[in-house]
Amino acid sequence: MKYCNLRDIHASSIVMGCMRIADKPLAQTEKVMVEAMRTGVNMFDLADVYGGGDCEKVFGVAIRDLGVPRKDYILQTKCGIRKDNVGKIARYDFSKDYILSSVEGSLKRLNMEYIDVLLLHRPDTLVDPYEVAEAFERLSEDGKVRAFGVSNFSAQQIALFRSSGIEVVANQMQFSLGHTLPVDAGFNVNMSKDESVTRAGDALEYCRAKKIPLQAWSPLQYGFFEGTFIGNEKFPKLNAVLSEMAEKYECTPTAIAFAWILRHPAFGQVVTGTTTPERMRDICKAGEINLSHKDWYELYMATGKTLP
Repeated sequence: MKYCNLRDIHASSIVMGCMRIADKPLAQTEKVMVEAMRTGVNMFDLADVYGGGDCEKVFGVAIRDLGVPRKDYILQTKCGIRKDNVGKIARYDFSKDYILSSVEGSLKRLNMEYIDVLLLHRPDTLVDPYEVAEAFERLSEDGKVRAFGVSNFSAQQIALFRSSGIEVVANQMQFSLGHTLPVDAGFNVNMSKDESVTRAGDALEYCRAKKIPLQAWSPLQYGFFEGTFIGNEKFPKLNAVLSEMAEKYECTPTAIAFAWILRHPAFGQVVTGTTTPERMRDICKAGEINLSHKDWYELYMATGKTLP
């Protein structure tokens, strides 16, 4: 397993995402967690809105059932999304009071004393970065959060936060062979092609320059939750190359898709959403694979993209 540093937190490159565990039997979730930790995964990703808060509850019960000491795993959760009474997103809220109350709610559901990494889920355009800094300082001083990061932020949005003294240790954003926007614009600078439009907000280059690891979410998805590209007839060339690479590196096409993300120096981690032990075992093999420079580009080109 590969690892990366989120400031002083030594975290696995494969992160177990827990967005779907509220709908699964507790025993199944515990089996996946056991398999993940057996293969070197030490970090788990949650959010206060996942399962309406139930995912945090389930994780808290599962980790206690398994008897894992608190110091032996890293817990990351998110806050900032507010929903209405029917469960639809109503707004984003980075006010000091809401951040503090959100963390208290997460700690209560998790039945824990602290969170290792707290991410702000999606940008709030009305944010006062100094107010956020006050909230973060309070949480840090009280020992309730060890480190802070963001999710789906552009370069300038992160820069705004950093101007108030906030240390950002991670930025979680969508990236996969089915969603290559973070790298497309970098290949097409000063071009009239659609790919030259900077849709990812220069987050990749900025985070590399500031040594802020990127975490990839939806690593097997294309579009915005449209489905997986693995074994999908819409992507015949990509799947053919994935199969070839899987044979070469003695793993599954899924592991190759994860390894492709981790081969990029900006991405220190990939969040997986699998809820089965077998797939977790296959995915974690990506933490042992080092794709060649040539193989990375061959996979990128197999998505249908062209280079100028």
